[in-house]
Amino acid sequence: MSERRSEGFRITRLADVAARFVDHDWAFPRENAAAIAAHWQARIARSPGMFDGTVLLCCAQTVVGGVARLDLFATRYATFTYYRHIRHADPAIINAFAAVVPWTVDGAVLLGEMGAHTANAGQLYFPCGTPDPDDVRGAGVDLTGSAARELTEETGLVLPEGAETAWVLLEGENQFAFLRPVRFPETAAALVARIAAHLDGEAEPELAGMHVVRGAGDIDAVRMPGFVRAYLADAFPAGS
Repeated sequence: MSERRSEGFRITRLADVAARFVDHDWAFPRENAAAIAAHWQARIARSPGMFDGTVLLCCAQTVVGGVARLDLFATRYATFTYYRHIRHADPAIINAFAAVVPWTVDGAVLLGEMGAHTANAGQLYFPCGTPDPDDVRGAGVDLTGSAARELTEETGLVLPEGAETAWVLLEGENQFAFLRPVRFPETAAALVARIAAHLDGEAEPELAGMHVVRGAGDIDAVRMPGFVRAYLADAFPAGS
């Protein structure tokens, strides 16, 4: 297991990730019920397509022997959005999520541009989403499946057979970003064309398009979240 830092994030290479679903008595939703409701109404006024479903947040995490173990519990998406808005008032509760990082055969990384109707309109990041009840398998939470599902739902891509299984954990900004870099056997141009065809076939695609990163000069400090910039800065050192 190796560890280093980039853009204020701690980066750890992992052999595996294991998550379980737990009950957790989180006082935050009760103590902030009125503020959560008001904030949510303001959000859906701007983005009427948003849905207050159930998401999973992290209340405990350890890394031992190259394996990260997490405890995840359920809360409402409206609660989560307000929690992020006030800069994580409870530092013990972390936004933990998994994402595939699509690498192309010609050495590029692909990011999606979030559509205008989404909560993060215009931002550029890897196809991903906060885990939800669809990822629960008995007592466990399938983060590997969550990452693959989000990739397919957003881009139409399916992981190539024999895809890499190693993970990279980025810790910072009250987030645990579990990234799974996977190299596809196609060029960036070919994959972007495939994804564009998939998006054209959807009534309301989550993505507005794709963004290709080939070096440090392609890192967008405004539209890329911190964990994306940190990963790319580590993968493409300055001058690349």
